[in-house]
Amino acid sequence: MTPQDTEFRVENTQGRDQTDSTGWSASLYNKTASFVYSPAFTASVLDLLAAQPGERILDVGCGSGEVTLRIQEMVEQKKGGVVVGTDFSESMIKQAKANGIRQVFVADAQNLEFPKDKPEYMEKFDGVFSNAALHWCKRDPLGVLIGVRKVLKPGGRIAVEMGGYMNCIGIRSALHDVVRSKGRDPEEIDPWYFPSMEDYVKLLITAGFEPTHMSLTPRITPLPTGLYDWLNIFVRNSFLREFSDEEASEIMREVEDRCRVDCRDASGKWAMMYTRLRFSAILKDE
Repeated sequence: MTPQDTEFRVENTQGRDQTDSTGWSASLYNKTASFVYSPAFTASVLDLLAAQPGERILDVGCGSGEVTLRIQEMVEQKKGGVVVGTDFSESMIKQAKANGIRQVFVADAQNLEFPKDKPEYMEKFDGVFSNAALHWCKRDPLGVLIGVRKVLKPGGRIAVEMGGYMNCIGIRSALHDVVRSKGRDPEEIDPWYFPSMEDYVKLLITAGFEPTHMSLTPRITPLPTGLYDWLNIFVRNSFLREFSDEEASEIMREVEDRCRVDCRDASGKWAMMYTRLRFSAILKDE
């Protein structure tokens, strides 16, 4: 990829795929990162959830709703089955509605509040699900679990997949190095929370859950449109939100160049290492 190619892509992306106030664009996400909700990459965490017909399930960080829709189709096979989706991004919630999710609302998972004009959303849930979302909850990861605890029925369960320890290895360190070279402290602006299994077990126990499964799994993740596009959707408006477009583009090009030797094969295909923290837990009796 040449710098000219990169500049062309950014210009056109910004023209067609406007981000919302949180920095997300559902259309850009769907074009660049559909692997996040692909059946191949979500089968394991859906198996952990094991949603049953007639259950009430809350999807925290539902994104544009593709996985939520699969859960909805399962639980609605029996009367009373409902899925409620929530996401921090208005753009994602709008797309989730368009994809057929009937009950969705905008909320911060770290301070989970239900819309007061939708009392039907507030009934207790049999299970809470989350895929590829909780690693964005760096400010208050325990607050996420406390919020989940409040909405679960006694004995309810949680099933989650998120970025874990060593996720984005190589790329994250390159980002830190380049940002530091620009005179900024990367630790202050790094938005990600990638915990170890041990650290998250402690959080679950503190929040009143009993872990039933915990794994940390490395996964080579192909990047069909290249590393720069991945950075543009997951880094530009989070890690690099305080930089100008020109500065951010320069940083992302430099990160791409540094990671080329490890993340691009001889045929020019890009990939990166994801490490997924996958777990389930049940709410302990108080």
